[in-house]
Amino acid sequence: MIDLGSIIRKNRKKLSLIGTILAAALILGAVNDPMIVGASAVRRSLPVYCVQRDDKKMSVSFDAAWGNEDTQTLIDILDRYSVKATFFVVGDWVDKYPESVKALSDAGHEVMNHSSSHAHFSKLREDEIVADISRCNEKIAKITGAVPTLFRCPYGEYDDHVIDAVNSMGMTAIQWDVDSLDWKGISASEIQERVLKKAESGSIVLFHNAAEHTPEALPGILEGLIAKGYELVPISQLILTGDYTIDNTGRQCGK
Repeated sequence: MIDLGSIIRKNRKKLSLIGTILAAALILGAVNDPMIVGASAVRRSLPVYCVQRDDKKMSVSFDAAWGNEDTQTLIDILDRYSVKATFFVVGDWVDKYPESVKALSDAGHEVMNHSSSHAHFSKLREDEIVADISRCNEKIAKITGAVPTLFRCPYGEYDDHVIDAVNSMGMTAIQWDVDSLDWKGISASEIQERVLKKAESGSIVLFHNAAEHTPEALPGILEGLIAKGYELVPISQLILTGDYTIDNTGRQCGK
């Protein structure tokens, strides 16, 4: 007669191993089940970091919050290469330099909203965020005649309630996927190398209007991007409208 108990005892380790493998397989299958993943995923409200595009379009953008030493120089450089950019300006900066805001607009660049006073928005209530953005919109519109449709968070800081507040105004929050790091004071060659290495179709590049080496770096960057076949357009012409999604990396994708 076959002694089943003896066989089980002798093969206990093998049976235990098989059981472990089967359990792991079941867990792996459950984790990768789209229904379970969808149910457990946490919804995030995100700004647009970049755009999924089939063509070779991308955008360069500048934040203007404090200084104004190089704004006209940047306008002249961009004009030399027939490039239109997007400038995100702070309301306090608009108050100090209205002639520069007009010069940007007259040169065909987008003048968009970077908050009224560069506050930390995550510390503000939704109504305070809306009021702050609205104040800056009014200042810009008074000079340019156009109400901004795009917004960039001060310090690049945001959370769900900040982005939800921006969206509630019918505006689009814009981040970036290529940081030139010009604000760190790195050399023009480092800025140029960094941007040309990282930029791709649908990219949004971040510069600042008063960074030390940006005017020196910009011509080489524009020449390099144009030589690679990129068309540089304002952000409003880069982003998608209508039905789209934003994935977990901040890439705006068409449906």
